[in-house]
Amino acid sequence: MSVLKLGIPSKGRLQQQTVDWFADRGVVVQRSRSDREYSGEVLGVDGVELVLLSAGEIPKELVAGRIHLGVTGNDLVQEKIADWQQVVLDVEPMGFGHADLILAVPNGWVDVETVDDLDAVAAQFRERHGFRLRIATKYHTLVRGFLSHHGVADYQLVDSQGATEGTIKNLTSEMVADITSSGATLEANHLRILRDGLILQSQATLFASRTADWDAEALAGLASLSAKTGWDLATDL
Repeated sequence: MSVLKLGIPSKGRLQQQTVDWFADRGVVVQRSRSDREYSGEVLGVDGVELVLLSAGEIPKELVAGRIHLGVTGNDLVQEKIADWQQVVLDVEPMGFGHADLILAVPNGWVDVETVDDLDAVAAQFRERHGFRLRIATKYHTLVRGFLSHHGVADYQLVDSQGATEGTIKNLTSEMVADITSSGATLEANHLRILRDGLILQSQATLFASRTADWDAEALAGLASLSAKTGWDLATDL
């Protein structure tokens, strides 16, 4: 038998907003007293165990079936899980953690306003410099899919796991595809978003694993949560 495991972000604002979201629905989620222990408990419902993970780990744990439910950004799920809708169920958007995945170019690129403009510039760039235009990002799957959909081919993705906007100044990329919430970092680095350069709107979302062991005990825990939240998931898993 497998008790229902609920994975939530292990620290920071996302964790607190997740705790508040559940509290608003009558479910008390609290971590262990020790900050070094990545576990906790769920009060007010039976048969649910809390697991604390980084937001980036939660998609992997959902795929592996080691957690039944998990809270993370839909950008991470769609980036990290191939055919994600076959593997996880998006139960409910949670209304916080909003951010946009966008394409941005230097302000000096006055002739590049849209993705169509980018296609023409990319071809010219390769002809002039002998290598493809470089786009710094950590979202390779989503960016590649977006550009393919728009018919852009003459580019290469440069992996960036932090300070993506700085890669242009460091001469390791010509433009960026990154998550932004306010646009302030882009503006500070003299970058602007293409008019049609929105790749994905992301927010914190509760996901259910389709690969987890939804045995009688796990379903009983789900039923306890559903009584508080109004979910009706059992037929969709």
